[in-house]
Amino acid sequence: MSSAAQKVPDADDVTSLKGKVSAEEWAIREDLAATYRLVALHGWDDMIFTHISARVPGPEHHFLINPYGLLFEEITASSLVKIDVEGNKVGDSLFPVNAAGFTIHSALHMNREDAGCVIHLHTTDGVAVSAQRDGLLPLDQHAMMISGQIAYHDYEGVALDLDERDRLVADIGDKNVMILRNHGTLALGKSCGDAFLRMFYLERACSMQVRALGGGAAPNWPNQGVPEKTAILGQGAFDGMLSALAWPALRRKCDRVDPSYKN
Repeated sequence: MSSAAQKVPDADDVTSLKGKVSAEEWAIREDLAATYRLVALHGWDDMIFTHISARVPGPEHHFLINPYGLLFEEITASSLVKIDVEGNKVGDSLFPVNAAGFTIHSALHMNREDAGCVIHLHTTDGVAVSAQRDGLLPLDQHAMMISGQIAYHDYEGVALDLDERDRLVADIGDKNVMILRNHGTLALGKSCGDAFLRMFYLERACSMQVRALGGGAAPNWPNQGVPEKTAILGQGAFDGMLSALAWPALRRKCDRVDPSYKN
């Protein structure tokens, strides 16, 4: 077999889809590609693994997910793969889709109408907190802001069993942030901006907890009632309010660093 026949597809093999999909889908593709680039910029990526997905407008529940084999810093609006709720590719794409990512993301896109975007990560600090018995503690403002939105899901192995989707949905309920025990973190939102802001707070809270507990001194617990008061404030902050302010600025950052995500 020739070397050309053995070539694995890469970012240079992607054909632009701009003008070939609806304007609504293209806008979501740009936002999702920007989200991948931002995750890479923050050092939250895990090589080609973990996933971020976004639902495409329409009744079919199609969603976009990363082309398996590209680093997050390489992903563009056109390279994102559109799949249906059975994991089948919709349209032409040279790239495969990670089956474990399909299991987790399809569960939420199918069952949560407000799950416009779903982010799943394996960061060092996020996994460290997921491996701690008590999970995320109300040790700092970031943690308290999202404490009323956190759900937990026990590890069942690599997420290849479609039966796990029912348990994921049951465990997250109406929450918007999940700690996958011994595995990683997850956040969802109506938009990529909402999901990213939730994940930013979750990941910062995990890092702060690891550092606070790793210092060796006894933690300073907040006064009674303060975590609950802060959680109430955070309950509505992530449904459009924070992202309306931060997301345009984050997109501008992507433009400055590398605007090729829009290709």
